[in-house]
Amino acid sequence: MSTLRNAVQRRNHKERGQVAGREKFGLLEKKKDYLLRAKDFHTKQDKLKAMREKALFRNPDEFYFKMINTQTKDGVHIQKRNEELPIDMIQLMKSQDKEYIKYQRDLSKRKLEKLQASLHFIDDGKNSDDDEDDEDEDERPVKKNKSNHIVFVDSEKEARKFSPVKHLNTLPELVNRKFNRPRIETLREQAIIAPHTGRDLKEIKKERERTFKELSSRMKREEELSRAEQELAIQKALREKGQRKKVGVDKHGLTVYKWNAGRKK
Repeated sequence: MSTLRNAVQRRNHKERGQVAGREKFGLLEKKKDYLLRAKDFHTKQDKLKAMREKALFRNPDEFYFKMINTQTKDGVHIQKRNEELPIDMIQLMKSQDKEYIKYQRDLSKRKLEKLQASLHFIDDGKNSDDDEDDEDEDERPVKKNKSNHIVFVDSEKEARKFSPVKHLNTLPELVNRKFNRPRIETLREQAIIAPHTGRDLKEIKKERERTFKELSSRMKREEELSRAEQELAIQKALREKGQRKKVGVDKHGLTVYKWNAGRKK
């Protein structure tokens, strides 16, 4: 009997739609839509009622130290320690955690060490044998780095007879160089490719300046990441229990704390 009942075609009951004269109000609200709207309305009313009661029965003599240690700016709560930090660093601290910063710092540190190793024997100051090619360039102040190559000898007699050309085993024209100073055996065995024109030499200098600029930016990034990691560690320690006192202010204007020694379980 049930099989015949299911075989008979039944009428499809459709929900009533919005009448033509009320289309401007949107879809016709059903009971399930009304229940959601009513529940949301009553939830908000209950919250407002609880806030009114809390304000009505509040204690006028109530005091917390946070009332004087924190403040708001334009209705937004701010922390005093974050006022002295750059905006980019604050965003990084809020969006990422300490482990991510440590991971990024390790990557940056490895790249920095690799770059320093490749530029170990390069000086970013101008060399004596490059002065003739720089006459047509614009004059600009260059910071000279003082660096000495100290050679130790056993006696004053050896110091008087000391010859840099023999010690470095290179040509007299290359003694004053601090980089790209091949030995005499290398000059005999291999063909040294040198720039043929002044334009090639300028391109080499531009590449060298770009490399030093990258090194400087990576060193700055390493310092900022280290500072952000240290600040996260301090803020984590401030959230934990333990007696502490302020001992001063660092170079960035942030408070320096000292915790009392306590026995750890």
